Amino acid sequence: MQVFSVEGMTCGHCVRAVTQAVQSQDPAASVNVNLAAKEVGVESNLSAEQVISLITEEGYSAKLA
Repeated sequence: MQVFSVEGMTCGHCVRAVTQAVQSQDPAASVNVNLAAKEVGVESNLSAEQVISLITEEGYSAKLA
């Protein structure tokens, strides 16, 4: 499980957007968003760089936590 710090998430739409962005590239990925902590846990075959790129494309700032 990789954990990312994500800035800019404020609501349920944000959670869905981040989850769907990752799962669009890896449908089997497990994505756990903690909105209060601004963290996203991802269990996937995608690299950290790929996940960060996908989250960034949705308009959020992401980095490994």
